[in-house]
Amino acid sequence: MSAFWIALWLVFAAELGDKTQLVALAFATRYNARTVLAGVFVATLLIHLVSVGLGEAAGWFIPAWAINALSGIAFIIFGIWTIKGDSIDDEESTLAGKYGPFMTVAITFFLAELGDKTMLATVTIASQQKSALAVWLGSTIGMVLSDGLAIWVGKVLGKQLPEQAIKYGAAALFIITGIVTLIGVKWPVG
Repeated sequence: MSAFWIALWLVFAAELGDKTQLVALAFATRYNARTVLAGVFVATLLIHLVSVGLGEAAGWFIPAWAINALSGIAFIIFGIWTIKGDSIDDEESTLAGKYGPFMTVAITFFLAELGDKTMLATVTIASQQKSALAVWLGSTIGMVLSDGLAIWVGKVLGKQLPEQAIKYGAAALFIITGIVTLIGVKWPVG
């Protein structure tokens, strides 16, 4: 099987039920589906380019513990921001009001992917396959297909989901993920 197909299927499977897929679903309840998919696509292109670069440059990785620690802290901060943030409709005082829906989705998705299992899977696949372009394209398409499913679900169910439940559910997901990520960090001994 070629590096493209390996990356596509492994990343597609890794993204199913992942926190970033839930981020895409939540954004789909707020914004136009095409805007969300475009934001996810651009963020995925960038994060997977970084991932493939890390995999190809296996000589100088950022230590996994540092990526995981920063990710854990970022998830907790995003969870707190979600709770303290204004209502979904108050665009002017949120990130979306400042940057617009596309940039909000792209920035949030990019940050949420840092240290995520799909990022690490892409790094691993790239280091094994030694085919940067094929892995980059395959992993990006796999991620976008998986998140496209979440966007569709968000659009179908979004009108039936209460705003407060989405807000607190997303906040809890990020805070719990942050705590679990920090607990799992293998700190250097030293």
